[in-house]
Amino acid sequence: MNGSDTSILLIYTGGTIGMMENPETGALENFNLEQLQRHVPELERFDFSIDTYTFDPPIDSSDMDTESWRKLVEVVSKNYARYSGFVILHGTDTMAFTASALSFMLEGLNKPVILTGSQLPIGVLRTDGKENLLTSLEIAAATREDGSPVVPEVCIFFENHLMRGNRTTKINAEDFNAFRSFNYPSLATAGIHIKYNLPQINTNHPTREEREVERSLNPHYLLDTNLTVLKLFPGIGQHIVDAVLHTPGLKGVILETFGSGNAPSKPWFLNALSEATQRGIVVINVTQCNAGTVEMERYETGYHLMQAGVVSGYDMTIEAAVTKLMFLLGHHYSPSEVRRLMMTPLAGELTR
Repeated sequence: MNGSDTSILLIYTGGTIGMMENPETGALENFNLEQLQRHVPELERFDFSIDTYTFDPPIDSSDMDTESWRKLVEVVSKNYARYSGFVILHGTDTMAFTASALSFMLEGLNKPVILTGSQLPIGVLRTDGKENLLTSLEIAAATREDGSPVVPEVCIFFENHLMRGNRTTKINAEDFNAFRSFNYPSLATAGIHIKYNLPQINTNHPTREEREVERSLNPHYLLDTNLTVLKLFPGIGQHIVDAVLHTPGLKGVILETFGSGNAPSKPWFLNALSEATQRGIVVINVTQCNAGTVEMERYETGYHLMQAGVVSGYDMTIEAAVTKLMFLLGHHYSPSEVRRLMMTPLAGELTR
């Protein structure tokens, strides 16, 4: 159910979807609403208003960084009261990182923030961008019978699937089904109808009474990038691990382990981790597997990691683990508090 009082802010950050080719000259034109309406005339059939905001200059998603995330948070925050929802057009390469970061930075969010993009420019004949854009806008404007938004959280919509942003990973650089949520069900599937998986959507959905005293958005801008990802492989050298763990200024490590959270049991490796955690470095265990969860108590090797002070990331994606750790370190919590909060769901990013 939409209405004339519904309005969506369409935010273009950059990426393939905005590469609109002029059919007469063949030149690529800058993204703006007028050009977009020419390529996607169906936009005029929506019964709600659409405004646009464009990053100037647009950013390739490979160049996305914490400053870009802060800018997105600022744009959403400053326009939060004016719009019913937000659609962010974003390059696919780092879209899952941005969606994960926004899920933590937009505390108290009670409106849709839908990220989407495309594998082919929207001006190309076979583009996937057109359907991704139109459906994302429809989802962002969708309301329940009581007028509340259907999906009041940060999501990614791609190739007919709406996924929780901090549960999503890019898995394909060639096909249109570029993203997957391995450890959490899709929030909606778009076919002839958009079918919402309501029990899985934002379980903290407010009541009518709570909504009348509208929950205020609490935007966060503090992020600390003094962390790294250490991906284990058979034969990893002691000098490599020691060099990583003694990086000047290092505060956190995402340790990508095998299977259900397993790692080498060599004394030098466990001693290096133990010494690092004693120095206050936070080490989080996430699995290299796309699906499944870390169970450190399941095997002896995982138990050794626990003894060394490593804490479980459960079933978090690497994107969620990285951005959550940036978020917590940025707020200057103690190492013990960061460890506790990394194991605590803050925005639906993990299952315990």
